[in-house]
Amino acid sequence: MSEQANITLGSKSLEMPVKHGSIGPDVVDIRKLYGQTGAFTFDPGFTSTASCESAITYIDGDEGVLLHRGYPIQQLAEDSSFMEVAYLLTEGELPSKDELAKFEHTISRHTMVHEQLMQFFRGFRRDAHPMAIMCGVVGALSAFYHDSTDIDDPKQRMIASHRLIAKMPTIAAMAYKYSIGQPFIYPDNSLSYTGNFLRMTFGVPAEEYVVNPIVERAMDRIFILHADHEQNASTSTVRLAGSSGANPFACMAAGIACLWGPAHGGANEAALEMLREIGRPERIPEYIARAKNKDDPFRLMGFGHRVYKNYDPRATVMQKTVRELFKELKVTDPVFEVALQLEEMALNDSYFIEKKLFPNVDFYSGIVLSAVGFPTSMFTALFALARTVGWVAQWNEMIGDPEQKIGRPRQLYTGAPQRDYVPIAKR
Repeated sequence: MSEQANITLGSKSLEMPVKHGSIGPDVVDIRKLYGQTGAFTFDPGFTSTASCESAITYIDGDEGVLLHRGYPIQQLAEDSSFMEVAYLLTEGELPSKDELAKFEHTISRHTMVHEQLMQFFRGFRRDAHPMAIMCGVVGALSAFYHDSTDIDDPKQRMIASHRLIAKMPTIAAMAYKYSIGQPFIYPDNSLSYTGNFLRMTFGVPAEEYVVNPIVERAMDRIFILHADHEQNASTSTVRLAGSSGANPFACMAAGIACLWGPAHGGANEAALEMLREIGRPERIPEYIARAKNKDDPFRLMGFGHRVYKNYDPRATVMQKTVRELFKELKVTDPVFEVALQLEEMALNDSYFIEKKLFPNVDFYSGIVLSAVGFPTSMFTALFALARTVGWVAQWNEMIGDPEQKIGRPRQLYTGAPQRDYVPIAKR
């Protein structure tokens, strides 16, 4: 007999089935709770609610574990490539050499965007935030690629998935070029996915752009570390939009809009700005004291995580990446020295240990992106570029889930009870 959870509500007692995943916490199936008791559960932020069944990404926040299809993120970031991780997330298994080559070839043949989109970009102000452009342009893809919007056709879903993964670097690079007044650079399919993006971003028509392999590897690693992160806010947004039957381009635009929030995709920008505000290592004690003061609005950005209650496994990889990049580019950045010393002091401070405030991936990723040459306004756009792979994988999984239904959270209503309308003349 399967395990049951016993729930007593007033005079009613009922049993709810308990589901067991391959790893991770057990899940109490409460789908029949309202029908049998007339009561809802209350879970703001859905922090104790499993919204779906998924086989893509697993996180153990207490142990600092992040797995993609069972593979630890540290191993993927160290030994894999972003294209291989993209195949793993979307197809379910690591590819063979031939499968990876075919996948890379397919993606490279979708890197260009419709020429009329050039005019679309020019409708934005020059000082528009790249994420505002990304939201608009990605949503508009459904107006250009009608042959891949039928979500009931597996072939169209596959084509849309490949198009989104392939075109996101082109769109992000175009958003950057537009903001600085430089001409758009067309893709070069002889380059790698990441190398192509770097060329489209930093290259100019007047001279040849040579991709630095160390910079390319650093960016590829950043993309891997941001590819998917289970049912976070933007991924849940993509799934919720998709549950209504919306086309894939609209769903990705919804994910981008959610990611734009400073509490989600904008965290790396906030962490870098904080390190720049501190400025010098000798000022760190002052800011740590401020962070401990509950009456001071200052908070240490890049520390702590909604899920991780241990060291973010992605942060370890990012710290190593910063060192490799700075050595190659011969960069001496006081911000990095502040970051290293701040991390060391915080990890040995009882206040931070007790509250489990460990560095997360945002603490270091902003330093890497800044060293490569990206302005802070592009940080979240780069996050969206990488996370598109996860969104696509999650969206496809949701479409194929036989238990999937349109998302419809309920509420605890605290407004006025029913009352009669009073005409304005009598009020």
